[in-house]
Amino acid sequence: MSLYHIATRADWEAAQSLGCYQADSLATDGFIHCSTRAQVLATASRFFRGQPGLVLLVIAPQRLRSEVRYENLEGGEELFPHLYGPLNLEAVTGVYPLVPDPDGSFSMPPGLD
Repeated sequence: MSLYHIATRADWEAAQSLGCYQADSLATDGFIHCSTRAQVLATASRFFRGQPGLVLLVIAPQRLRSEVRYENLEGGEELFPHLYGPLNLEAVTGVYPLVPDPDGSFSMPPGLD
């Protein structure tokens, strides 16, 4: 089962030069926020509503070098995958433009299996 992470295109492009991806949350929260496929659209609409210039990274968990923990740190019952360390680029199996719909919400990118 793949994991997913929403990033700005600029941050993803910068990661290509650095050799790994490090979201701002890695420094502030100690981990990179990820989602399951079922959580992607709700996460996108909640935190990125209407924001252009995003990409959806598809991540193969078995290729990760950093630990993944499923947890909910906000007191709810739904568990979210958190990556405790940088995202190594070879774990990313797909990068898809994540374009907001006219109402600001999101749909899964075309071509995403």
